[in-house]
Amino acid sequence: MEIIENVYQLDCASHGHVFFIRSDQGILIDTGMPGLAEKILAELEALDGTVQHIKKILLTHHDIDHIGNAKALQEATQAEVWAPHEDVPYIIGGKNRPGIKRILQTMARPPKPNISGSYQANQCFGEVRVIHAPGHTPGHTVFQYRNVLFIGDLFQEVRGKLDLLPRFLIWDQEEAKRSISIIKELQYDWICPSHGMPIKRGAVTEEFLENY
Repeated sequence: MEIIENVYQLDCASHGHVFFIRSDQGILIDTGMPGLAEKILAELEALDGTVQHIKKILLTHHDIDHIGNAKALQEATQAEVWAPHEDVPYIIGGKNRPGIKRILQTMARPPKPNISGSYQANQCFGEVRVIHAPGHTPGHTVFQYRNVLFIGDLFQEVRGKLDLLPRFLIWDQEEAKRSISIIKELQYDWICPSHGMPIKRGAVTEEFLENY
């Protein structure tokens, strides 16, 4: 699904969305649940003609439904994989995920990608700007490309409304709320959550954000 020109939400990843930005850098944001690599590659081929145009894979955070195909996609495209510094130990297996996520990681252990680098404050990948937004995880990260915000799991869209994810999935709820307040200061037209549909800025977004 094309959100704006050259920005796509891949149809094959319905739980934990994967976004593709067609640009000189060729950027993927997140990689979906494990087992989707072949479908993701096929959809990218249909959109862009060659997966070799993918140069960067940017992970919003360490959850399995975001890193699930990072290694396979890295191997297929030779792209760099970037991740938040605080979340890298969970991605490469140096730390166990907290709470229910520890149980989930015993059920699904996606292969570990080679982490090419960790984000720096206000870092940019071409026109994609990195915004540190911890709370859902210690290093949770939001990205802005032109007038589109990719918010990962900072909050979600459910039947046309916006809401936090369930508390048991959030590392630090107060930190998450502080990160949401950052969104209020940004200029954008579209919010793309990892769960739910893209939502255009308007009454729904402003009603949600005014609480933070």
